Amino acid sequence: MSKEKVTSMQVAKLAGVSQSAVSRVFTKGASASQKTIDKVKKAADELGYRPNVLARAMVSGKSRIIGLVVAYLDNQFYPQAIEKLSQALQEQGYHILIFLTSKTEDNLDKVVDEILDHQVDGIIAASVPLSSELAQRCTAVGVPVVLFNRSQDGDNLSSVTSDNFTAAAKAARFLLAGNHQRIAYLAGWEGTSTSRDREIGFVNALEQAGHKLHTKEVGNFTREEASEATHRLFSTKSPPDAIFVANDHMALAVMDTLRYELGLKIPEDVSVIGFDDVPAASWPAYNLTTLRQRSNLMVAETIKVLLDQIDSKVTKAQQVAIGSPLVIRNSARIPDDW
Repeated sequence: MSKEKVTSMQVAKLAGVSQSAVSRVFTKGASASQKTIDKVKKAADELGYRPNVLARAMVSGKSRIIGLVVAYLDNQFYPQAIEKLSQALQEQGYHILIFLTSKTEDNLDKVVDEILDHQVDGIIAASVPLSSELAQRCTAVGVPVVLFNRSQDGDNLSSVTSDNFTAAAKAARFLLAGNHQRIAYLAGWEGTSTSRDREIGFVNALEQAGHKLHTKEVGNFTREEASEATHRLFSTKSPPDAIFVANDHMALAVMDTLRYELGLKIPEDVSVIGFDDVPAASWPAYNLTTLRQRSNLMVAETIKVLLDQIDSKVTKAQQVAIGSPLVIRNSARIPDDW
């Protein structure tokens, strides 16, 4: 036999306060005296009352829910970033619904439809590109979208990324200062702005110094394909003496392959630089020199941009790029004068 649902009116009666006072106590950011809060919560506990968040959303027009769509959780950077996003949004009175998708556009279409069906107040797209058509569909129903660690061509969609171009140039200058001559780039999935911008910044810096990229391979941001690409890079008569890898997830696989399958020493035979600075990068087994994505700043900016649009404080799309410092460890030769 189901228990009859307790109402806020019953709580108000037991606590000896108004129904609006009960509402204020259970609304984040609303004003209520400590005495009222104590009385209402005591009455609520006695009656087993829980506020109906969905009903309140129907009245206010706000669900206080943010849809997060993500396709790439293998990389340690994303689970960490999602945890930080969730915690920071909870502090603002919001909650996250996570939707997993793949890289295919058809599947992303379905996921976006499902997100919109949940009446979310906003969408954060992490590790996935969003077509202009999908973005327009969200805009048409008044749901702002922010891309996290991705950007799109044009200026009609908000995004928060690292300054991938400038960061990659630092990697190139570091390797050149270490007197490397055969410098390779291992790309991620080439449909992403992150891999593209890192490659452009890296190659431009090499060319400005009078060097050319020695070789390029594609690892599609997976350990398996990064390992296969490493074998291809070192099956030639003139293998690289340094590799810049589009992210740490692949760079760790590259290091394992170089050491345990190809019998090479790092950095004596070949230097390796990654991008992200995931926790494993600092483990003694790797000590990976890498470019740090400052996830705390990226999360803070993402939430600011999104909430400004939800609250209609800002209507124009914003593109934020955050600098990435080079973290020097032992996987790449350290120049004498660095």
